Amino acid sequence: MKEAFYRLVPAGFARHVSVLVGGTAFAQALMLLALPVLTRLYSPDDFAVLAVYASLLAILASVACLRLEIAIPMPEQDEVAVNLIILALLAAVGISLVVCLVLLLFSTEIAALLGKSALAAYLWLVPIGLLGSASFAATQYWVTRKKRFPAIARARIRQSAAGVSTQLLFGYFAAGPFGLILGQVITLTGGVVLLGRSALRDIRPLLNQVSARTLRATLVEYQKFPKFSTLEAFSNSGAVQLPVLLIAAYVAGPEVGFLMLAMKIMAVPMTLLGTGVGQVYLSQASERYREGKLPAFTAEVLKNLCRIGAPLILIGGLLAPHLFPLVFGREWQRAGELVLWMVPWFVLQFMSAPISMALHVTAHQKVALGLQLTGLAIRVLSVLGAVWLGMGGRVTEAYILSGAVFYAFYLLTVLVVVKVPVQTAVRALIPGAAACATILTLYALMLAVVG
Repeated sequence: MKEAFYRLVPAGFARHVSVLVGGTAFAQALMLLALPVLTRLYSPDDFAVLAVYASLLAILASVACLRLEIAIPMPEQDEVAVNLIILALLAAVGISLVVCLVLLLFSTEIAALLGKSALAAYLWLVPIGLLGSASFAATQYWVTRKKRFPAIARARIRQSAAGVSTQLLFGYFAAGPFGLILGQVITLTGGVVLLGRSALRDIRPLLNQVSARTLRATLVEYQKFPKFSTLEAFSNSGAVQLPVLLIAAYVAGPEVGFLMLAMKIMAVPMTLLGTGVGQVYLSQASERYREGKLPAFTAEVLKNLCRIGAPLILIGGLLAPHLFPLVFGREWQRAGELVLWMVPWFVLQFMSAPISMALHVTAHQKVALGLQLTGLAIRVLSVLGAVWLGMGGRVTEAYILSGAVFYAFYLLTVLVVVKVPVQTAVRALIPGAAACATILTLYALMLAVVG
């Protein structure tokens, strides 16, 4: 994969991506190796409780820094960026305290509303995970600004190893959902100390230039992020996570646990490569935009994402129904079927998410907000509509298909905003589409021979 990127994109970009991919690949490998053991130590119902907790935390974490963290790599001067990271951390502390108070007062009612009464005993971990994950995000963007990608890779490896070890240890002693949830918190927050030390070396000499006046001036200058990007991020996260919470509330049994395992497996390419590409894309997009080269740069990145990611995701989806019962146990067959349904959704997300930061670089926060609100409406309404129509066990499939519809629209909108010519975009997609067509043909022939 590393060699492919060196051939397909500029060397500097490929080098940064390969560093992040290497660290993330190791972290993901740990998770994947542990999953067959975890699915035997924990029941689908335990994973269902984890799914509700993780969805709730993801929604809150997406807005904890008021989206000021994504602006950190953008200013030309560190004196401005340091004000942004301090503002982001202050927002994270304040929101975490508010969430803590609400959960202390209404934990039982919230757990009952979410359809998982067992969750009430673990909701105290939400503000801890919230503050840790928000702090990690802010420091990660500072380190991204400094292009210290090896530090990010090391942090991901350490937090993944710590989280998986925790889940395995508590699972061995039959700790129930607590082990899964605690491991999830550590996985999200475990790298904050490492990145925090790296960021602090840069920030400490700049602190004498930070004051209430500079913080206020920076907040005014970057006010579009709290005003528009916060609701955008909430809509983006909510579009994925709110339907999970609705499925947990309306569909009895461990269905949401199956959905979580399927989403975790399908998110591997996105986490492994897509997130790394997105971070490096953001670190260079502002400069390319100032030079007038953003459309060509975006098209090149899109071509690489489609050529490498789409075939890998398709192969994984086709094999999942056959492999899941063998790898994770017979009771996880349903999760394998859901993976196959998810292929169009995750292929389109894999291509669009990394380049979506162009909307912020080009100051199109209102467009980004409109897109995410549209996605939230499409996906929540798909679940509620399926429930109203009495689709029962097919509610999850309705949610999955809505994801594919949204990301197709999302990708098209980003390309239009960035002003990538239609012919250029089509040419970028052809190699990946041809590879997927070949894979589908070979799979159909194999089924014909076996059948």
